[in-house]
Amino acid sequence: MHRFLPSPTVSAVHFGFLTIHFYALSILLGIIVAVSVGRLRYSQAGGDLDEITDIALWAIPAGIVGGRIYHVITSPDAYFGAHGKPLDALKIWEGGMGIWGAIALGTAVAFYAFKKKSRSLSFAQLADALAPGLLIAQAIGRWGNWFNVELFGGPSKLPWALEIPFQSRPVGYEIYSTFHPTFLYESLWCFAGAALFIWVPRLRQLQPGKVFIGYIAFYCLGRLGFESLRIDQAHLIGGLRVNIWVSFVGLSVSTFFFLKEGRTSR
Repeated sequence: MHRFLPSPTVSAVHFGFLTIHFYALSILLGIIVAVSVGRLRYSQAGGDLDEITDIALWAIPAGIVGGRIYHVITSPDAYFGAHGKPLDALKIWEGGMGIWGAIALGTAVAFYAFKKKSRSLSFAQLADALAPGLLIAQAIGRWGNWFNVELFGGPSKLPWALEIPFQSRPVGYEIYSTFHPTFLYESLWCFAGAALFIWVPRLRQLQPGKVFIGYIAFYCLGRLGFESLRIDQAHLIGGLRVNIWVSFVGLSVSTFFFLKEGRTSR
């Protein structure tokens, strides 16, 4: 008898007028861990801990907004299509965060906040300190998709396949009951990447900024595979999902800059 990974039966808890969504809790926990890991690594590099807190107050809201904007732009039919509800674009707790938008806007705003005053280290060193924590945050945040029963892959009978209730199965897949748990694949990939960047001694000798660039390349490489498994509705370009193209471009550009000007430097 096969034992598959079950889907949660609840995605939130209610306390009177207050509703706490597990998706939101996953994002929040990821942010807390990312900031904590970033503070530790920044301090170990000789940085002032207060600078991390100062920049996080700017970068975290920007990352959330950027992630949501990217999701809405790349999935407009769900909000502005024939049966879409525009106000649902504000309901972040229901799922839908594009990591590309979060990284882009979060990094841009962090750079702005960092350059506003004199800092103890360079922005490249700050980015390197934050990179592993960001991977951990993404790993934790992906479990929010599990609670929302969303963003899974194609049908699968593997022992770790995810059981999906009938009402949550995409059109055309109603006869299948178990699917690839892409949220789990991505979560494990991100945890592995964080461990790699934290504990491999050689990576500590890279030029400032290379760890952050390596983080982008590592994530994009994994995302190419995970995205190809997913069956949720998505816009296509040349027959491929938009996020596959974004992952390919991100991997290509980040790999180029990672290899540029040598591998190591004090």
